[in-house]
Amino acid sequence: MSNEQGSIVVFGGRSEIGAAVAVRLARGRTVVLAARRAGDLEPQRRAVLDAGAAAVHTVEFDADRLDTHEQVLADIRALYGPIDVAVLAFGILGDQRRAEHDAAHAVAIVHTDYVAHVALLTHLAAQLRAQGSGRIVVFSSVAGVRVRRANYVYGSAKAGLDGFAAGLADALHGSGVSLLLVRPGFVIGRMTEGMSPAPLSSTPDRVADAAVRALHRGRGEVWVPAVLRPVFFGMRLLPRPIWRRLPR
Repeated sequence: MSNEQGSIVVFGGRSEIGAAVAVRLARGRTVVLAARRAGDLEPQRRAVLDAGAAAVHTVEFDADRLDTHEQVLADIRALYGPIDVAVLAFGILGDQRRAEHDAAHAVAIVHTDYVAHVALLTHLAAQLRAQGSGRIVVFSSVAGVRVRRANYVYGSAKAGLDGFAAGLADALHGSGVSLLLVRPGFVIGRMTEGMSPAPLSSTPDRVADAAVRALHRGRGEVWVPAVLRPVFFGMRLLPRPIWRRLPR
């Protein structure tokens, strides 16, 4: 059962999608925006307040500093009460061309987009299991459903995250804690600025709408847009020589 008195916490409070989710869940609730340079989150804080939040707080959170995750969660609970909804909205796209020759950059992408998620999700699941309630929202990507040559470093990290989150969702079954896995396609926003939109692209607002709708319905996963689910079922069957030539 959801704890409606608990807080809504967005890890990656500067994320366009994360902030949009917070706005849609804000009315009458306590919202915590966690991100690096938390003092610079005033535009996001103001937008959530304007959406009707009872209170909005900002917390310093660096996803790459794995040793701080447990303490950040403990501090949030101590200051703002139990977590009802935790949204993991942090991540980087990175530079695929650079990553093919720069091992440190490749590892940095995977560290943020996979390893940091694994660490936070493990601590978060333990805390929510102990309180017997809570909902987790994880943003995967269709890039991880079948990894493509054009962005295989980012795609491989998302593939790992997708698998970990799906397994964690099964492990949480019956605990009172649920996990929603969101698989958006290409999202037109800051992260993809300067890139040509792919077919069936979305926006942060559309992704947030779909995620919040699925959260309220108690679903375990959602594709954005929904048509991508059958499209990628077919793409899994494409012969490798054809798949290899796809631009992205």
